[in-house]
Amino acid sequence: MKHGKHKKRRQKAASGKGKRGLSRRALVLASAGILIAALLGIFAWKYFFAKPAFDGRRAFAYLQQQCDFGPRAPGSEAHRRCGDFLAAELGKFADKVWEQRFDYRDKKDTTRVYRGRNIVASFNLKPEKGFRVMLCAHWDTRPWADKDPDPANRLLPVPGANDGASGTAALLEMARVLHGRRPDFGVDIVLFDLEDLGDYHAEAFPDSLNPFCIGSEHFAASRGDYRPRYGILLDMVGDSDLVIKKEAISRAQAPQLMERVWAAARRAGAGAFVDAIGPALQDDHVPFLKRGIPVINVVDFDYPYWHTVSDTPDKCSAASLQQAGNVLVEMIYGGK
Repeated sequence: MKHGKHKKRRQKAASGKGKRGLSRRALVLASAGILIAALLGIFAWKYFFAKPAFDGRRAFAYLQQQCDFGPRAPGSEAHRRCGDFLAAELGKFADKVWEQRFDYRDKKDTTRVYRGRNIVASFNLKPEKGFRVMLCAHWDTRPWADKDPDPANRLLPVPGANDGASGTAALLEMARVLHGRRPDFGVDIVLFDLEDLGDYHAEAFPDSLNPFCIGSEHFAASRGDYRPRYGILLDMVGDSDLVIKKEAISRAQAPQLMERVWAAARRAGAGAFVDAIGPALQDDHVPFLKRGIPVINVVDFDYPYWHTVSDTPDKCSAASLQQAGNVLVEMIYGGK
């Protein structure tokens, strides 16, 4: 009987140890489960709710790379090489890249024909939501620095750090952002050529002077089937002293879109976007507005180096590009 009692005690003790062992294992498994759930929750929050990060320093590097080719005036070797670079860089990120090649005959010298190339990079070719938006800029530079204070410089080409490279640089960095996290609608980045060949007051003499915005006009006129829900044009957004006012034509013809962009700027803390009216500019947004497509011009036209040989990278900053990029990210991923 004593032996039986000891045996029962040992069985009870073993049973207690087993229960404690199981309890510890269950605790470990439960803790591991909680940790995994927390990590999955963090991942889900970052992927589905947190906005991706735009890097102004990367954008500024793109600005510098474009300027390293030299002035990108149409017909120049720098123009050809930079166009190849832009297409290749966008090809690293986009679902599809294509070029719209076209010819433009100079109205002042009809023996001269410019070879233009609009570069288009598309993300989400078959989006969950059946609409697309357009982000655009021009990538060419003006062949003549005709606003330079020194008359000796006025036949020299414009380096185009801000007027040409800045908007394009911001969109190259935006391509990386879009590649990392696709929105549920389609996005097209369009880089227009032959924006800056124009003659001042050409609208008064259309038969003898060249207009501005040749590439965007050709794109809008020849792509009647392309109807993005809205578009945002970036032009001269790299100025170190960035102040972006509400461009007057955009405000008059696409006021709801403009207010959406400025609301996004407030949410993004982009203080360069101010509640003031800027001048009316004939820019790459106008061909789309004429066709009923809301596109606004995000531009700082108060730039003392516009169309001069002093439009160089030292007049621009990564911080300014960061503000422009943050607003684009807020528009694309902010859900408002």
